[in-house]
Amino acid sequence: MARKPNYNFEKRQKDLARQKKKEEKLQKKALKKDAQGNDIPDSEESEGATEEGQASE
Repeated sequence: MARKPNYNFEKRQKDLARQKKKEEKLQKKALKKDAQGNDIPDSEESEGATEEGQASE
């Protein structure tokens, strides 16, 4: 008699592979964004400028 397949194990392995692939994709995207220098939003730059302006007054 053949053993029953363990579907839960197979499903878990597929989920882990899917999650790993997704994390790698996000890391690549983050590295690409860092290389372009677009990681600083405009709102942070404008806040720094207003704080400097207030300090000089």
